[in-house]
Amino acid sequence: MSRVEQSWYKPASWLTWLLSPLTLLFYFVSQVRKLSFQLGIKKVVKHNVPIIVVGNISVGGNGKTPFVIWLTEYLKSQGKNVAIVSRGYGSKAPYYPYTLSEEDTAEQVGDEPKLLFDRLGCPIVISPDRNAAVSKLADLNIDVVISDDGLQHYQMGRDVELCIVDAKRQFGNGWLMPSGPLRERQSRLETVDLVIENGGNSTYHYTLENAGIYRVKDNVKVGHIDKAHVVSAIGNPNRFVESLTQLGTQILSMQFFEDHHPFIEKDFDKQGLGNIVMTEKDAVKCRSFAQDNWYYLKVDARANDALVNELNSILLRKGILHGV
Repeated sequence: MSRVEQSWYKPASWLTWLLSPLTLLFYFVSQVRKLSFQLGIKKVVKHNVPIIVVGNISVGGNGKTPFVIWLTEYLKSQGKNVAIVSRGYGSKAPYYPYTLSEEDTAEQVGDEPKLLFDRLGCPIVISPDRNAAVSKLADLNIDVVISDDGLQHYQMGRDVELCIVDAKRQFGNGWLMPSGPLRERQSRLETVDLVIENGGNSTYHYTLENAGIYRVKDNVKVGHIDKAHVVSAIGNPNRFVESLTQLGTQILSMQFFEDHHPFIEKDFDKQGLGNIVMTEKDAVKCRSFAQDNWYYLKVDARANDALVNELNSILLRKGILHGV
């Protein structure tokens, strides 16, 4: 985590104020853009398929991907054919919009889309233009599309907005980027359909539960890892380290890279021959060169009853689900 990112989760400092002119510029540009859609100067594209946006108002590390997996599986359990659209951050696809296949690597399609495809096997389309990604699905028999992120992608029409908030980090120092971690002001939460906390004890929340440790190279589940070096490139690695500690794994060393870092073999030279444990998002980028003693921790989201009931009510009201 850079010095600027570290300052986001501390009281306002000289660095916060130093960046404040850029924050004012960011606020002005984002407000003009948002107002242009509200006034109809820029057009919102409506689609024939319902769209659920799962996003946030802060930058990275909110635990959004596990919830996208949970939501997809929940909708499937209700008999819905689900597809996912994503920006595909860091991808190098031959063209866009691009539909994922089993042969694709994380380097080609991005780490999060690759993780989602491996977990869910449902249609996933990546593109910086999410409207183009949704349109790519037109020939498929899709009942509902989930947009992984995209809360601020106002050109894409949507039926439901779900905003994920990290219960521990919340909104940091409360400043907009780059003085703080916020993409939009906290008042934006008043306009979404549901605010959902990752962790914590809010009315609507989910927890991340450990689903076992797996070997990176072949996805085989293994037993307990007594000692390991931690290597990771996610937005909030502290939660990952806490999970390993709770499992009783002794942390020998920790090496963190920037979120979405494209791993290469040399990144792991410092750990020698010892066990290495990473997250599932890291593992999809390392599978082609992983050693036998490289492992990843798999986590699953578990929604509380209040969240399931409220989400079900919203989906019924929006006509995405239908009562018996």
